[in-house]
Amino acid sequence: MASIPVTKRGADKLKKELHELKTKERPAVINAIAEARAQGDLSENADYDAAKERQGFIEGRIAEIEGKLSIAQIIDPSALDAGGRVVFGATVELEEQNSGEQVTYQIVGEDEADLKLGLINISSPIARALIGKEEGDVADVQAPGGLKSYEIIGVRYE
Repeated sequence: MASIPVTKRGADKLKKELHELKTKERPAVINAIAEARAQGDLSENADYDAAKERQGFIEGRIAEIEGKLSIAQIIDPSALDAGGRVVFGATVELEEQNSGEQVTYQIVGEDEADLKLGLINISSPIARALIGKEEGDVADVQAPGGLKSYEIIGVRYE
């Protein structure tokens, strides 16, 4: 199975979520199931059904996170030396050619992406257009609103 790139921050976030699920959520749902069983007839017990559904979600998420962490290639952006090229984990300062609007994005893994925080998924159209380019290059991105051109003003690894 191929590895998936994850920043160190993203891996830490997944590990924290996994710990929370295993140490707090799982025991809580097991107690909820036990309490619902103690109420008697399970065939018409909404509390039992809800707890079992929640347990299924928790166990599924635990398996998903463990699977992702097992194939994760953890990348520390501060340890990168890509010679000014845009690579996974890089923080890129861009200027939109038509409007002059400046934006800054960090290219991260799927689980870390949050556009409001300037974290874009490696699979997004803009990230794919930027990968491999250097400061001063122009990247053309096919966005929902049409073609946009961005000049790369700076590339940092932090």
